[in-house]
Amino acid sequence: MRLTSFTDYGLRVLMRMAGTPDRPFTTAELADELRVSRNHLAKVISTLSAAGYLETRRGGGGGALLARRAEEILLGDVVARLESDQALVECFSPGGAACTLTPRCRLKARLAGAEAAFIADLNRSSLADCVYRPFEA
Repeated sequence: MRLTSFTDYGLRVLMRMAGTPDRPFTTAELADELRVSRNHLAKVISTLSAAGYLETRRGGGGGALLARRAEEILLGDVVARLESDQALVECFSPGGAACTLTPRCRLKARLAGAEAAFIADLNRSSLADCVYRPFEA
């Protein structure tokens, strides 16, 4: 299984913010620190906010903060949410009927089970288990 860069960036943002949970971060700040596109990161932050993982504030002193304690944010739930638009295989996508094996395929159920097991295993850990604190001299 391969996660999208969108999910990778989302996890990095959450891990970094969990390292300093009371401090708001701007998109520009995080993009610079994580060395990713500011525009791409803005979409990631918007999705994390809509999912209830981040709280965003505009204006001076604004930015994004964790909306919940790191212990309450399960990694599998985050991955499932950020990957929700990405089908594991074509037949999992809405209207995905291009595969000629679909009517009698015996692999689809196994792949669905493996995907569910992957998310369940990640849910054994919370964001608190992956907090990132940058080295500060």
